[in-house]
This record gives sequence, C-alpha cells and structure tokens, in this order.
Amino acid sequence: MSSGSGYSAVIYRYNSICEPDYIKAFESLGINVIEIREEMTDKGITNSERVRLVEKAVTLHHPMFVFSINFFPSVSDICSIYGVLYLCQTVDSPINQLFSESVRHGTNRIFLFDKAQFQRFNRYNKDNIFHLPLCANTERYDEVISGITKEDRKKYSSDISFVGSLYSEKTELNNIALSDYSRGYIDSLIHAQAQIYGCNFIEDALDKRVIDELKNKLPEVFAFDKSVEDTDAYIAANSLIGYKLAEYERIDILNTLAKSFDVSLYTRSDTKVLKGVDVRGGVSTHTEMPKVFNLSRINLNITIRPIAAGIPLRVFDIMGCKGFVMTNYQEELSELFKVGEEIEVFTDKDELTEKCRYYLEHDEERARIAKNGYERVKGFHTFKHRVREMIRTVTAKQ
Repeated sequence: MSSGSGYSAVIYRYNSICEPDYIKAFESLGINVIEIREEMTDKGITNSERVRLVEKAVTLHHPMFVFSINFFPSVSDICSIYGVLYLCQTVDSPINQLFSESVRHGTNRIFLFDKAQFQRFNRYNKDNIFHLPLCANTERYDEVISGITKEDRKKYSSDISFVGSLYSEKTELNNIALSDYSRGYIDSLIHAQAQIYGCNFIEDALDKRVIDELKNKLPEVFAFDKSVEDTDAYIAANSLIGYKLAEYERIDILNTLAKSFDVSLYTRSDTKVLKGVDVRGGVSTHTEMPKVFNLSRINLNITIRPIAAGIPLRVFDIMGCKGFVMTNYQEELSELFKVGEEIEVFTDKDELTEKCRYYLEHDEERARIAKNGYERVKGFHTFKHRVREMIRTVTAKQ
C-alpha cells in the first residue's frame, strides 16, 4: 500500500505503550488514523460507552478497519454488526477476553504474539486468528540513544540490570487467606515449575479443590459471561498462580545474581525482600529505559510463565536499543534469532550465573552479539514490518 492511499483506520486506545508506534507505522503506509482516546484517561468506561464511541467513529469515517492493542469483545461486537474489520494485536498474556464468544466473529482479524496463545484460540476462528510476533521501534530508540550524555552514562550504566515489576503488587494471592491444603499445593506447584523452562504444567496439574477455593475467594477474577470454554483452570493457573510464580522467580533470580555480581533493578515495586540489589526506582519508558538498555552490559529478561512460548516485548526493546539480552529460554527465540550470536538464553539459575560471568569477562563477544541482535531487529522486526504483514493478511482475505 503506497502513501496517499486514501484509506483510514480507527484506533481504539487505552494508553498501551505500543499504541503510538502502531499508529506511526500505519501512517507510514498512507493510512489516515482516527483515534478514540477516551479510555486513555477514563478507566471506568463501560462496555456500552465503548460501543457508542466505536459506533460513532465507524459511521462517521467508514474506516478500512478498527484496530486495538489486545482484544476488546465489545469492539469486536460492534464491528461485526457494521461489517467492519476488527484488527487487534496482543502484547500481553494472559488475556482472558479472548475466551469471549466474540472471538468467533467473521470480521475479526486477531494477531496473537505467543504461538501457544495462537494454538489455544485459533480453533475458535481458524480463518481469522493468526500468529504474529512483537517488534521494536528502532528509529525512535536510535534517536534517544544518540542523545546519551556523560551524565547518562554515569546514571544508567550497570553490569547487570533488570527493568520491570516484581509482580508483588499485581499478585492477588498475596491479599487472600487460603486453606493450608491450597496454599501448600500452590507453593509446591510454583517451586516445581520454577525449575523447568519450556514446559508449563500448572494448569494441567491443578486440583479442582484448589480451583474452587480460589474461585470462592476471588469471584470477580473468574467472572466471565458467554465464554467459548470453561476458563476456571486457565484463570487460576495464569491470572493468579502465574503472577505469584513471576514474583517468586524474579526475587529468587535477582537475589541469586546479587551474590556474585553488581545487579541494578529499575522498578516501582516493593523491594524489601531483595538482598544486595542496587534498587534505582522506576524509569520512563520512552526517555530513560532505552538508555538503561543501551548502557547495561547485560540486560536481564525474565518472562512470566503465562507467556508460554512467545517472545515478550521487552526482548525486542532491549535489542532495538543495541543492548545485550540474557533471557530465559522460550520456544520462539530460536525461530526468530540465532542464540549465541544475536541473543543469549538460560535454562536454570546455574546456567544464568555461569553465562553472566562469562559475558562480563568477554566484552568484545558481548558487544558483537548486541550489535547482531540490533541489526536483526532493525532489518526484520520493526512495527513497520508487522503492520505491513497485518495489511497483507487483511487484503489477501478480501
């Protein structure tokens, strides 16, 4: 599609950090973007209000499609009524809204970043649900990095850094009392799963007694109307236990590394459980985070387990900032990148410690891997690449 195509798209926004990059990529293809911005500031917006906003934009602008980050059943419903294509790209997992009956609409074009997520939901709309990995805006990051100052180098340089939440503030299990049986069962699952990468078994291993108790304690988490399948085990495993596992893993890994290395953490989470970690507070996503990634000798990524196979946005962000990535193993990593040449992975804490020591002692090799990773992302995995693929998919089906 060339510039000046005359096509328009309605973008439903809720303030995802990815929205500006997708908008810019659509505009680079000559698509005129109309934004619905109300939910960016009003998080109490109702489904009926969301429908009204989209309906108004669709009838006024007659767009080629409506787009959003992640899946909104009410947006899908109104697009189906008006016969307008609804494109969405997931950037998170879990997304419980994907279990909605709305996922079956023929006007959907749903792009899922995690292959496991795709394999689970594709059966509900085989012709209209696709696998599409995430990406980075290397042009924006290049601009930020080119402005790095001496003061920035002093402020943001690290041997090993981690940017992200400890998930303690996101973990509902921290706020409820459970029976000794359920608490012990969950703790055992967490400790067992933390030892294994590449195979997530919590959902299949859950005892119905535990699921029922969680549902009784947190009914609002499980509330779901018109679902394509029974979601109780999935929600218990991913929205609840998965978050508690993320908290456990991140604290354990950071404390382990801090025994041997200088480790910096950028977070707004409560960090009192950490020992020996240099806690530096939160950083701005667009202006500070790229500098951290570029100036850290090793950037650590710890993927939450609900992302079963895919590559989280953070990996692309680090590589797009010319940073060296050390990440837990994920199935899709070797499909998109050359491990050991463009990115590094670990499968347990011992391997992580060994590889961190090795790469801190081999600056040239580490720098070469970071450069190769950046070139791979810039050449194949930007927002422009992904948006072109979306448009090709949409136009091929029309």
